[in-house]
Amino acid sequence: MIYKIKKVDPKSKARTGQFFTERGVINTPIFMPVGTAGTVKAVHQRELVQDIEAEIILGNTYHLYLRPGTEILSKAGGLHKFINWDRPILTDSGGYQVYSLAENRKINESGVTFRNHIDGSTHSLTPEIAIDIQREIGADIIMAFDECTPYPCEYSYAIDSMDMTHRWLKRCCDHFDRTSERYGFRQSLFPIVQGSVYADLRRISAETIISFERDGYAIGGLSVGEPAEEMYAMTDLVSDILPKDKPRYLMGVGTPENILECISLGIDMFDCVMPTRNARNGMLFTTEGIINIRNEKWKNDFSALDPEMDGYVSNYYSKAYLRHLVLSKEILGAQIASLQNLSLYLWLVRQARKHIEKGDFTDWKNKMVQKVSQRL
Repeated sequence: MIYKIKKVDPKSKARTGQFFTERGVINTPIFMPVGTAGTVKAVHQRELVQDIEAEIILGNTYHLYLRPGTEILSKAGGLHKFINWDRPILTDSGGYQVYSLAENRKINESGVTFRNHIDGSTHSLTPEIAIDIQREIGADIIMAFDECTPYPCEYSYAIDSMDMTHRWLKRCCDHFDRTSERYGFRQSLFPIVQGSVYADLRRISAETIISFERDGYAIGGLSVGEPAEEMYAMTDLVSDILPKDKPRYLMGVGTPENILECISLGIDMFDCVMPTRNARNGMLFTTEGIINIRNEKWKNDFSALDPEMDGYVSNYYSKAYLRHLVLSKEILGAQIASLQNLSLYLWLVRQARKHIEKGDFTDWKNKMVQKVSQRL
């Protein structure tokens, strides 16, 4: 897979580029809607293509392994055919679930033993198994198996975890290189930088993972509760170390403001459950700011959800109508809110690309950060 940089912003590290995969070109910066279990919640695949204009989505190894299982996915011809999606897919290796299932797992050098949250059965994930599962899923971009450290995290734990993640990375790379892709499409493996919020560890981790010479690199272990300033500092440091000619993926980030700021730090790829999860709770992201659609103030507001986003779902429904649907717990409310939020995220990265190309990204970004972060 080839990555080509098109333009770099003169006042920041922001850049536009194209990541060429066998299932299509990914224009960067890009946001990847999260389809954890083979679905972006409340959104049809047709809407992802036609309304949201998503170029790539994300799936999760842990959840897909447990249900429907790799046997079903293999019989279907891979996740793409199973869900009727012909564009690229990136899979998280399950490392974040290692972090989030702290009470139900045990970590050792071999890997992780965990209790299935569905039926309580015991399973193991190792670097090799994580690669095998992602091969079976058929993801275009496969993530290395890692441990995502919590925040706050003691330095001693962070360094031990990072060293183990690097040992796991070697096992991932060795196993990836001796196995073959499935379903006739090339797959890429991305290593992950860890090191919590310790600059020296982040530097060591970044330098270590690039020695494996892969198609792209990810930054993990951020957006786990640390202050935004810490996240930006670690992202900035690592971006300076990672190769300029490879895509950089910041995992699990974040708010529209976070994404804009991290684009300016040189990040190319993002994912986050926030737009769909918050949508289901009635929180909307718009070009003018954040709306809690449950609030009384929207009861008689018949204006469009987001007039600035011409041509999107934002123009078809009023705030008053969506408020009625959400308060009535109608399924359509979750669908419309999810479409709005994902449309906003994809609109933002497309606008970012446009302004990087024009050379005025930094000025535009500073204005947009103020707008999208305010509560209406």
